[in-house]
Amino acid sequence: MTEAEAKQDDDHLIAEGVDDEPVEANRRDFTGWRFGLIAALAAIYAAFHMAALNGVSISEWTGITIPLLPSFPMETWNFRIVHVAGALFLGFLIFGAHLSFPENREKETPIFTYAAYALLFPAFLACGTAVSFAMRISNGEMWNGIAPEFANPEKWWFGLPLLVATFGGILLGWLNKRQRSGFSAPDLVLGICGIAVAIYLITIYGTLMRNSTGTPFAPIGISLAAVAGTALIMELTRRVAGLALIIIAGIFLVYVFVGHLMPGFLNSPKIDWARFFSQVYTDAGILGPTTAVSSTYIILFIIFAAFLQASKVGDYFVNFAFAAAGRARGGPAKVAIFASGLMGMINGTSAGNVVATGSLTIPLMKKVGYHRRTAGAVEAAASTGGQIMPPIMGAGAFIMAEITGVPYTEIAIAAVIPAVLYFVSVYFMVDFEAAKLGMKGMREDELPKFNKMLRQVYLFIPIIILIYALFMGYSVIRAGTLATVAAAVVSWLTPFRMGPRAIAKAFELAGIMSIQIIAVCACAGIIVGVISLTGVGARFSSLLLGIAGSSQLLALFFAMCIAILLGMGMPTTAAYAVAGSVVAPGLQGLLADGGLPEETALLVAHFFVFYYAVLSAITPPVALASYAAAGISGANPMETSVTSFKIGIAAFIVPFMFVYNSALLMDGGWFEVARAGATAVFGVFLLSSGVQGWFMGARSAWFIRAMTIAAALFMIEGGLSTDLIGLGLFAAAFVIQRGFRPNPDAPIPVRGAD
Repeated sequence: MTEAEAKQDDDHLIAEGVDDEPVEANRRDFTGWRFGLIAALAAIYAAFHMAALNGVSISEWTGITIPLLPSFPMETWNFRIVHVAGALFLGFLIFGAHLSFPENREKETPIFTYAAYALLFPAFLACGTAVSFAMRISNGEMWNGIAPEFANPEKWWFGLPLLVATFGGILLGWLNKRQRSGFSAPDLVLGICGIAVAIYLITIYGTLMRNSTGTPFAPIGISLAAVAGTALIMELTRRVAGLALIIIAGIFLVYVFVGHLMPGFLNSPKIDWARFFSQVYTDAGILGPTTAVSSTYIILFIIFAAFLQASKVGDYFVNFAFAAAGRARGGPAKVAIFASGLMGMINGTSAGNVVATGSLTIPLMKKVGYHRRTAGAVEAAASTGGQIMPPIMGAGAFIMAEITGVPYTEIAIAAVIPAVLYFVSVYFMVDFEAAKLGMKGMREDELPKFNKMLRQVYLFIPIIILIYALFMGYSVIRAGTLATVAAAVVSWLTPFRMGPRAIAKAFELAGIMSIQIIAVCACAGIIVGVISLTGVGARFSSLLLGIAGSSQLLALFFAMCIAILLGMGMPTTAAYAVAGSVVAPGLQGLLADGGLPEETALLVAHFFVFYYAVLSAITPPVALASYAAAGISGANPMETSVTSFKIGIAAFIVPFMFVYNSALLMDGGWFEVARAGATAVFGVFLLSSGVQGWFMGARSAWFIRAMTIAAALFMIEGGLSTDLIGLGLFAAAFVIQRGFRPNPDAPIPVRGAD
């Protein structure tokens, strides 16, 4: 069956274009040979990662040794350096310095263009000097960063030209307003600088000088390369993720050099700039846990997602959700919950998932009667929930496994009940809203045919293979690779068969999609490095434990606020990496002092931080997912963020639930876990009922709402006595609602009122 025949046969489908690649406002639109070059570079970049992660060597396949080709498996630091450098080179070529291109502009400003061409000389000089160092080392020359024959060329022939080209390129990029098509000279300079940094660091880290980082014996070239590399990472992050993370990273960098002047727990030892930067571009910072995860698990699952997009599986997910839930009252909102949960689990960013699925679900929610702010808020809350849905959890599970050392499968299993609680809560919230507004579901003729969708259920096979492989003990890399291959194989059962051209297109798409998350993870690594090198994380932990001496609940609330604050405006992976470095160690100590075993305290602390880092996407005033949804719905962004906060309100209580009852993280016997899960689900139902003012099929009075919310909190706490109190309050509310039917519009009595 051809693609055209398939479209004619699938005229019952409602979702189309969910898998289309979103185009950012500052992404260049290449044509001709430029498009071919960028497509090839992006595809090679993604395919390189797939080959490196699976240990595939072209030399072994062909029997031909080619010196320029890397041998696999690559040395860890070298692999991460290449990973970051490739993203920098591609990112600067693809994404413009301004967040949108000027309309009808055909030429760059000549004076800035000529200045950028002049900067190509120091950029190539730095690159050439780094190559000459590499050749000298390969010829057996011993490296000594102190001796003049090395130190002087490093400083004057590598470091100084590199810094001039880097900061000059950044400045000219800001000044030079370039049209959307074509390469920009300042950005080419920055791309070459990224390559120069990589060549130099790979060369010097291959010698004994790696052990000198952070000491007075570190070659000055490391510090100069790290300054340039840090500036390049922050500039690319600004282009692809906005200013929020850059501002936070900037504050942390300033803190490094003024921390010795700060009072109280913020006071830190004085740190020399050369010592700091010689260590920040190592596994203590940029090349640390965040880049470790982005260079392995995250890019692997981006490739997997790209293969799913190429085979149009995303369209199927959304159509299947419409067929299954579209008939229910407020159907499109419930579809958004299921579809956005599925897509968001793989997508990795809440705002990105809103754009992908919200363009379909939000207009339909408005069509059936939801207010536009509610329609946007439901999509934002559902897309955010995808980040906490196992098994992939928007790559958050992999970062947690890397940081904590807890096996990935344990993290995925522990996430099941909290994820269920979140989506059950959102479901009840939208269902009660639909009931209050008297909504009905979509008509039969408006929906995909469920029987036809069932006949294509095999499109879930890649997801099933992924889950099965993970829980059968395969490594995450092997499981992700098998799932990616399965996506290509399954496509042959559809009109969108993946041949060599489609596979190359999928790799190209993955290479471009990965740039944002790689830049963000590298930038988060800068913050993690500052926290590690200044010791501020340990001092924050002491402060948290001090607060806990007065009240554990107050300490938890304080930790929640810091985690949300640090996560605002950032993608999930960066938000969790930063908040986890600051908050989780102190929280772990607090929970361990409270009687939890060390392993349980570790998992609970990181889940607590992870949840609030995720929820920052729907927390006013900086709620990226809500703002993205408001852009589609046409509602006020702040109103949408407040409404999405209300819809996801149960999620803000869930972390406190598993702090006081770790059975919700599968810690305990099966009966204890089942009871905790069941009572928590019932508590979430009561909480949604109280927040929405809908109880037992009718609107409820203010005191019924108060009783159901109180009952919910008792049920959620998880103890036997509190469960009985909660059931008692529920029974009382039930009797009053059914027996007396109080007026839901009665005002709340105020003492002293006439």
